[in-house]
Amino acid sequence: MHFDPISRIRRFNRVVTAQVGALDTSFLGRGRPLGAARVLNAIGQGQSDVLAIRTALGLDSGLMSRLLRALEEEGLIETTPHPEDARRRVARLTPAGQAEFEAYERLSNAQAEGFLSRHARPDELLRAMDLVATALGRAQITLEEMDPRSPPAVNCLAHYYEELGRRFRTGFDVTLSCDPQAGDMMRPRGVFLVAMSERLPVGCVGLKGSGGEIAEIKRLWVAPSARGIGLAHRLMAGAEAVARELGITVLRLDTNSALPEAQNLYRSTGWQEIPRFNDDPYPDTFFEKQI
Repeated sequence: MHFDPISRIRRFNRVVTAQVGALDTSFLGRGRPLGAARVLNAIGQGQSDVLAIRTALGLDSGLMSRLLRALEEEGLIETTPHPEDARRRVARLTPAGQAEFEAYERLSNAQAEGFLSRHARPDELLRAMDLVATALGRAQITLEEMDPRSPPAVNCLAHYYEELGRRFRTGFDVTLSCDPQAGDMMRPRGVFLVAMSERLPVGCVGLKGSGGEIAEIKRLWVAPSARGIGLAHRLMAGAEAVARELGITVLRLDTNSALPEAQNLYRSTGWQEIPRFNDDPYPDTFFEKQI
């Protein structure tokens, strides 16, 4: 029997809210509801600007004020005026708050491990969770400039190389490719952008510059769970925006015919096919764009 999509979505919502403890007045048995625990977690993860936390969690100002007040009364946080804007506030954990944050981390990790251990196909479960989390959180995905040698960037590149190895008829060996030096994809020569979804990387792109007016787009990749929501367009637009800031007027890139979706993206966004411009053994199609 096939049930309609709305019923299936509502069933999913009911199950998830019950399983994660959204309905509990004592989330994970620590004596406070999920909302207060999420605020505490955000502060513990390094966020301090109260307005930024409220925006990220989608809370109205009244509820945010009540949650902060309750955490302050428990002695878990302290709030002070923002150093650059007295109308705004920043929050930090007290020693007691840090201990409570760490307790939540242990319990949350144990809960997650329990979810996986009870399922016969944990990898499929994780893929489904990734897909849902990315779809629901697409508005919160941010593009961040990073060192291409940083852990999130390296994670993206490893998945990128792995996918090329699967899709190219000859496989893919990065040591045979024209792999850019990290410094060529960092300001002032270029940039490396990583798409972050709730502290996890879901895509990347590099802008490889030489200090002149011509630069290359390299290593565009989007995680399977984040495809179909326009993230590749965002990454390319972000790289082009930085290129303009750096005085770059011509962008080039190479790709392989085994990646037709990439070629379709480039052709639909103003890129023109040009003759080969490098001796990399893997690409067979070359593009250029005036910006």
